[in-house]
Amino acid sequence: MSLAISCSQLNVVRGKNHILHDLNLEVPRGAIMGLLGPSGSGKTTLMRAIVGLQKIQSGAIEVLGQPAASKPLREVIGYSTQSASVYSDLTCIENIRYFSALYAHNEKSPEEILEEVDLTRNSHQMANSLSGGERARLALATTLVGSPELLVLDEPTVGLDPVLRVQLWKLFYQLAAQGKTLLISSHVMDEADSCNSLVLLRNGRTLAQGTPAELREQTKQKRMDDVFIALIGEE
Repeated sequence: MSLAISCSQLNVVRGKNHILHDLNLEVPRGAIMGLLGPSGSGKTTLMRAIVGLQKIQSGAIEVLGQPAASKPLREVIGYSTQSASVYSDLTCIENIRYFSALYAHNEKSPEEILEEVDLTRNSHQMANSLSGGERARLALATTLVGSPELLVLDEPTVGLDPVLRVQLWKLFYQLAAQGKTLLISSHVMDEADSCNSLVLLRNGRTLAQGTPAELREQTKQKRMDDVFIALIGEE
């Protein structure tokens, strides 16, 4: 199996706080992997470590066959934080052109990227006047500049209504169909069934990893909230 991400015995400590504890994780290439867990479970810290923004105390992270934070990975990883990383005083197309200028090679033009996230009609609209869903799609568009093979998306659907969440997930499926790997964090357990595979985190530890069907079979539960509670009981 070809892996996009491999974490082995990963530990992260900030100050006196031990955030991640001997965490192991494998994400196959071309998969949509859901990273689920309550607030404070370590999802954001893990994502920051994967993209090379978080110093680790021990363990190893390999991303697309290279150690995390390796210089070549800068061109092939798209990372979206919980707060939309866009410039409010620029239009949609200006935002994408700005981010595209940071890369030596872009597999798609700014216009093609906006079309992919269904923002062509908003091309010359200021980012600060976009709706919540449009702003979320623009934030996703900024991760598509360069030639990304891996997209790391931290709670991209937070605060969106169910209709807008469905629209974003359609985009995620399209990107996966193009061969990209997506690691998507969420604390909304309902989104579990939208993923090929899941990693459930609790208190900085891997609670379980598998497909939604495998985790349901393991716990004999149907609702993912109940799956999570059952797994906690097995600790």
